[in-house]
Amino acid sequence: MPALVNYNGDDELHSGGCLFPTGSYVDVYSPPRKRARTSAPFALSESEFELQNQPSIEVLPEECLFEIFKRIPCGKERSSVACVSKSWLMLLSSIRKAEICKSKSNGSENLNKGAVAKVSDVVEMKTCDENVDGYLTRCLDGKKATDMRLAAIAVGTSGHGGLGKLSIRGSNYIRGVTNFGLTAIAHGCPSLRTLSLWNVPCVGDEGLFEIAKECHLLEKLELSHCPSVSDKSLIAIAQSCPNLTALNIESCSKIGNEGMQAIGKFCPKLQSISIKDCPLVRDHAISSLLSSASSVLTKVKLQGLNITDFSLAVIGHYGKAVTSLMLSGLRNVTEKGFWVMGNALGLPKLISLTIASCGGITDVSLEAIGKGCTNLKQMCLRKCCFLSDDGLVAFARSAGSLEILQVEECNRVSESGIIGVLSNCAAKLKSLALVKCMRIKDMALGIPIPSPSNSLRSLSIRNCPGFGNGSLAMLGKLCPQLQLVDLSGLCGLTNVGILPLLESCETGLVKVNLSGCLNLTDEAVLALTRIHGETLELLNLDGCRKITDASLMAISDNCAFLSDLDVSKCAISDSGLAALSKAEQLNLQVLSVSSCSEVTNRSMSSLKKLGKTLVGLNLQHCNSISSSTVTQLVESLWRCDILS
Repeated sequence: MPALVNYNGDDELHSGGCLFPTGSYVDVYSPPRKRARTSAPFALSESEFELQNQPSIEVLPEECLFEIFKRIPCGKERSSVACVSKSWLMLLSSIRKAEICKSKSNGSENLNKGAVAKVSDVVEMKTCDENVDGYLTRCLDGKKATDMRLAAIAVGTSGHGGLGKLSIRGSNYIRGVTNFGLTAIAHGCPSLRTLSLWNVPCVGDEGLFEIAKECHLLEKLELSHCPSVSDKSLIAIAQSCPNLTALNIESCSKIGNEGMQAIGKFCPKLQSISIKDCPLVRDHAISSLLSSASSVLTKVKLQGLNITDFSLAVIGHYGKAVTSLMLSGLRNVTEKGFWVMGNALGLPKLISLTIASCGGITDVSLEAIGKGCTNLKQMCLRKCCFLSDDGLVAFARSAGSLEILQVEECNRVSESGIIGVLSNCAAKLKSLALVKCMRIKDMALGIPIPSPSNSLRSLSIRNCPGFGNGSLAMLGKLCPQLQLVDLSGLCGLTNVGILPLLESCETGLVKVNLSGCLNLTDEAVLALTRIHGETLELLNLDGCRKITDASLMAISDNCAFLSDLDVSKCAISDSGLAALSKAEQLNLQVLSVSSCSEVTNRSMSSLKKLGKTLVGLNLQHCNSISSSTVTQLVESLWRCDILS
């Protein structure tokens, strides 16, 4: 059976051919034949000759085979029949599960007991379980996604618990998934609860009609890059699948208002909706979804849609149950739309809000959102080009429950705005992230420092080229309780800035990412390991070219709890790895020495010692390590995933 369902070989099957070599567990009875006798010479046509040479059962029309196959119970027998030929597999997959005749368990068909015993010696009879749980999961990617594989899944899973989740990502270029394959799944897998279709251009309304007709237990549906699927499919799904709780639609050019209105009308249990890059989805669709499913709808994602301020006003009024909201690429939404959404006071349960690439986010509209969403804890602002320091500080002042703030590519936000956020959210803010904010500059020494934020535990400042030593030193004084620090990509940072931060952290750093900080030296690592070695669990020094073996020796002496170390592109050598391997208290699980040219074959013994605890080892681009050494390491460290 697994050979059928998980078949990985060639899909080129031919009618009458066998999927398996001779010796498969399929018993076929064929009576002995006698040579045909003729009383007079005559000639056979080619078609008649081929007909006479076919196996006797192949002569039967499909209608007869259909009736025969209906009476074969679920399980091993149906799988064995499907293995005979491609045509039999396809015919079996066309039989609905409800059409399969159940075998009589009480033997009330006046059968001779001895005959029944003889039959049971040859074929193990199994009845279909009417209460299938549907716990099996199947995923087809790329060239493996074909109609025949779907047919095999439909036949094979029916007797093994039932298919509950199916994911098709991509499609075979020559023999891709079509409506036929999806129809086979619908007929054989009524227990299907989750269906994900991604980039399957040959699947259209016909296949989804069958899913709607047969799979009434469907709870989650994802359609991505399916250009042949239209509103008709969504209407059919909505009318036949009342248990639908999650819908994800992306880049489906034929889906618009009508389909979404049907979902809102007929799916009262809908909890999550995500719509991205669907040009026909407009305000009427959003208003129908929000107004109809407002009592249970908790997650909403709207990206790249042609909606206006009206849709945001509807969200603000009817989103009473919404806890997570993402709005991205809404070009037609203005400042008024976001302002109304905030002032409508209809998002009392909103906890997480992400706004990206929306020109309507200004200082005024963001402050309104902060005042209206009183329970907002997580806020992400990405590519909001009209947002300035004043708006960010006003939002921080009004959003009294804010715990996590991420600001990314907002180039009108400066260091003054960040200081304002920390001073206004000192009591509750736990995490602050700044990513690619080009206006942030280094702070001058002597600037008055507000009261420290004792709640902040995580600080991430990534790829902000203007951020320097002065700013980092001040943040260290403002955030004495930090445990997670990410300063990746800060090329201007030196030991002068990192040392005050390390000395200011009182509770002990747990995770530190300094990747891309080109000017840091061993002095910074030695201070880090001396002050925070007892708590440090992760250290990333990728690209810190001035880090040498001295840092590895300090790590081996002081960091007993370190489990993840990345020293890629550093100036370390075999001596440093030898020092690491001698540290008995060290319990490294992940080690990366990628692109370290000074690490050679001599480190094999050290890596073997470290490998006793390693589960991941990165040796990519280590040109001084030979392929034979890598092979020996792979054989020795069989528990460890090695990249080379």
